[in-house]
Amino acid sequence: QVQLVESGGGLVPAGGSLRLSCAASGRTFSSYAMGWFRQASGKEREFVASIIRSGGSSRYADSVKGRFTISRDNAKNTVYLQMNSLKPEDTAVYYCAASAYYSRTSSPYDYDYWGQGTQVTVAS
Repeated sequence: QVQLVESGGGLVPAGGSLRLSCAASGRTFSSYAMGWFRQASGKEREFVASIIRSGGSSRYADSVKGRFTISRDNAKNTVYLQMNSLKPEDTAVYYCAASAYYSRTSSPYDYDYWGQGTQVTVAS
């Protein structure tokens, strides 16, 4: 069992930056591949980024590639999402998730644990 708590969301103007954090507690954090997903109002949850257990490789949705960076600090049991050049279409609730069996997967069905989400709003 692992508990995930996101933080760092907020209101930011277009072109601005935010860094989301997801703190994990419970079983060994480094045993899990981690991912970030987002869900805009009235839309399905979509993949944003994922990172393998060691942090040595990551994967991004095309819509955020070059603007967002996922990273993790296994010593601090935390995964981050640095978001730059934000656009209004990035507005959503952002969720972190942990996968015990998959690596860098983009499917939400492959993740076992989810945080409660943090709201990101980008003003035009």
